[in-house]
Amino acid sequence: MNIRDLEYLIALADFKHFRKAADACNVSQPTLSGQIRKLEDELGTVLLERTSRKVLFTQAGLTLVEQAKRILREVKILKEMASNQGKDMSGPILIGIIPTLGPYLSPVILPILKKQYPELDIYIYELQTEQLLEQLEAGQIDCGILALGKESETFIEVPIFDEKMYLAVSHTHPWANKNVLNLSELRDQEMLMLDNGHCLRTQTMNYCLSTGAKENEHFKASSIETLRNMVAAEIGMAFIPELATRIKKDDNLVYVGFSDPVPYRKIGLVYRPGSPLRLRYERLAKEIESIMKGN
Repeated sequence: MNIRDLEYLIALADFKHFRKAADACNVSQPTLSGQIRKLEDELGTVLLERTSRKVLFTQAGLTLVEQAKRILREVKILKEMASNQGKDMSGPILIGIIPTLGPYLSPVILPILKKQYPELDIYIYELQTEQLLEQLEAGQIDCGILALGKESETFIEVPIFDEKMYLAVSHTHPWANKNVLNLSELRDQEMLMLDNGHCLRTQTMNYCLSTGAKENEHFKASSIETLRNMVAAEIGMAFIPELATRIKKDDNLVYVGFSDPVPYRKIGLVYRPGSPLRLRYERLAKEIESIMKGN
């Protein structure tokens, strides 16, 4: 048994599919399948119920998956402790970032971070909030940048900046000529929303519920770019985070701000409690905060 075998097991538990798990582990499907069978033989227990359509874990398999996750977390801590013997801002760092933030924040901060910390080897992974926090808990990533909320409270949270929300309307909309709106004006209005799984959906739904706005049930977007295109096509209106409004200008789109209280989401960095690399993550968050204040 080795660490790689445990990674295969966890990937299979995550994807419930041999090919997808193999792709995620950068190995062939026969290699992953063979190592799982070898692991079963070594442990003397059946981990999987193999069918032609899906992968089901036995109760023993599910128990061992949880134990494997704990082992990998401890291995991650061991590696972090070793890494911490050198410079705080050197070596690899795996950062998860949510899709409604990644395309707009990464191009702003990465060039400066790479210049500021040339010995820090940064890897960025776009992950929805639930998946990001699961991978952080499992030790598959080092830290995450996301909109802080109840889901992230079990981790150490370092606030970075508050991101305002704007209302995107088409250039023909009656509100297109307004400078600001009051949230109460959204009462009874239909809003375009992101699909389930995006924390931005939860946040905008909360604003809708508080103002009496309604969700357009006929459409759900998979990305901010899809939302933007639908608004430009005069299908409806949508909340758009501030960073996303700064790129890809469209003459058919207008972003209207809000008067107090201004809707916003709190962006922060999260990491595991007790991590030996606490100072690295805190310093990284402060650097990103400084970058964003200059933008």
